[in-house]
Amino acid sequence: MTVRTRIAPSPTGDPHVGTAYVALFNLCFAKQHGGEFILRIEDTDQTRSTRASEQVIFDSLHWLGIEWSEGPDVGGPHAPYRQSERGDIYVEHVQRLLNSGHAFKCYRTTEELEALREARRAEGNFSALKQDDLALPSDEVARREARGEPYVVRMKVPSEGVCVVEDLLRGPIELDWAQVDAQILMKSDGMPTYHLANVVDDHLMGITHVLRGEEWINSASKHKLLYQYFGWEMPVLCHLPLLRNPDKTKLSKRKNPTSINYYRKMGYLPQALLNYLGRMGWSMPDEREKFSLEQMQAHFDIQRVSLGGPVFDLDKLTWLNGVYLREDLSDEQFVEAMREWAFNDDYIAKLLPEVRPRVQTLSEVIPLAGHFFSGVPKLEADDFEAIAIDQERQVALLQFLAWRLEALEEWSKEALMAQARTLAEHFELKMKVFLAPVFVAITGSLTSTSVLDAMAIIGSDLTRARLRNAIEVLGGVSKKRAKALEKEYRSIAP
Repeated sequence: MTVRTRIAPSPTGDPHVGTAYVALFNLCFAKQHGGEFILRIEDTDQTRSTRASEQVIFDSLHWLGIEWSEGPDVGGPHAPYRQSERGDIYVEHVQRLLNSGHAFKCYRTTEELEALREARRAEGNFSALKQDDLALPSDEVARREARGEPYVVRMKVPSEGVCVVEDLLRGPIELDWAQVDAQILMKSDGMPTYHLANVVDDHLMGITHVLRGEEWINSASKHKLLYQYFGWEMPVLCHLPLLRNPDKTKLSKRKNPTSINYYRKMGYLPQALLNYLGRMGWSMPDEREKFSLEQMQAHFDIQRVSLGGPVFDLDKLTWLNGVYLREDLSDEQFVEAMREWAFNDDYIAKLLPEVRPRVQTLSEVIPLAGHFFSGVPKLEADDFEAIAIDQERQVALLQFLAWRLEALEEWSKEALMAQARTLAEHFELKMKVFLAPVFVAITGSLTSTSVLDAMAIIGSDLTRARLRNAIEVLGGVSKKRAKALEKEYRSIAP
C-alpha cells in the first residue's frame, strides 16, 4: 500500500498558519513512508471561495517550501482537484445513498427547523435532530415537491448508542450518536457539504491517512458512517492538536496574526517559520530546536506528537528567525533576502504612485514611506492626542474598523473606502476626521501617504495587526467594554 495524505484548504481568505502546520505534518508523514502528499481545494462555499484566494494558498505554501505531487495547479491522475469541478461525482454518490435508504430529502424550512429546536430546548431536550424528527407527512412532501420547493439531502444517523473511532494518536474515541444531527450532505443549491465531499474525494483519490485538526473529532462519527454506507474502507485518522495562543485559547486572528502572508511581510524567513511550525507539538529525537525540512522528514515519527495544545509564541518564533538570519545567511544571501522581502520590483512599483508626487529628493523617500517597509509602528498614546476625538471613541472607531476588515472578502482601496464611509456615518464624523486615528495606527504619523492606499498595499493581515496594536496603545478593550462595543457594532448596517 502506498501511503497517501492530503491537505484540503478552503480558498476563502488569508492562508492560515494552521493550514501550513497541518500540511507540514501530512507532508512529513507521507515522505516518512515513501508515499505521496496531495493538495485539494475545497471550494464548495461558492459565495466566499475565490481563485485569487486559491492562488495565495499555492504561493504561500510554495514560499514555505511545502510541495505536493498532485493538485489543481500541477494536475494528477485523480483530477479535477477542485470540489467545484466535481459536482457530477457528488450527485451520483448522493443518489446512491438515497437509493439505498441511507439518506433522505428534507423539505423543512429554516423557520420550521428553528421551531423544532426551540421546542426541544423548552423541554430541556438537547439531543440532535434525527430523520424521524424532521419527517413530514407524505402528502405534504408531495405538495412541496410538486411546487418545486428547495430541499436538502440528509444522511440517516442512529438515535442512540456510541460510535467508536480509532485515532492514530488518541486510540479509541467514543462519540455519542444522540448528539449527531441528521447531517446535510447536499445543500439546496446542489453543492455538497464538507462531510460528503471530504469522504467521497478521500476514497476516490486513494487517501490512506487523514491527518487533520482536532476540531474535526466530533465529525468523525459522521464520516465513519458514510464509509460504512458506501461499503468503503476508512482511512486511518489522526487528529492533531490545535495551535494555541499563549493564554491557551485557540489561535485566532482576533488575538494574533494568523496569516502566512503576515509573517512573510514582516520579514520572517520561510525556513524559520516552517521550522517553528514543525516544533508545534513535535520534537526531534535529540530535542534540537533548529532543523530543516529535510531533517524533519528524515526523523519524523507521528508518535512523537504531543496532544497538549502547542502554543504559538511570537517571541519564540522571532528569536528563531534571528538565529537563521545570523547563522544561515551569507552577506550575499542576506541582501537577496532583503530584496525578496520588500525591495523587489513588484512591491516598489506599487509604492511609486504614493511616493513620487510627494518628494523632491530621494532622501525624503524613506521618512515618507517608511511604513511600507516596517512591521508594526512603535506608538505612544501621545501620538493620538492631537486628534479631535476623545480617546475612548478612538478605541471604538479602531475596533469597529478592525472587525469590519476581518469580514472583508475583497481587499482593495474601493472596498476599504466603503467600510470607512459606513463607519464615519455611524460616528457622525467627516471622513478626514474619522481617518485621523487610522492614519496614526497604520503609518505612525498624521502626515504621510494616503492611508487607504497604504492599507491596500500592505494587505489585510498587516493592516489588522497595526489596528490591534493601536487599540492596545490607547488602553485596550476590557471584557466589559468589549460587550458594550459589540452591542453597538451590531447596530451598524452591513
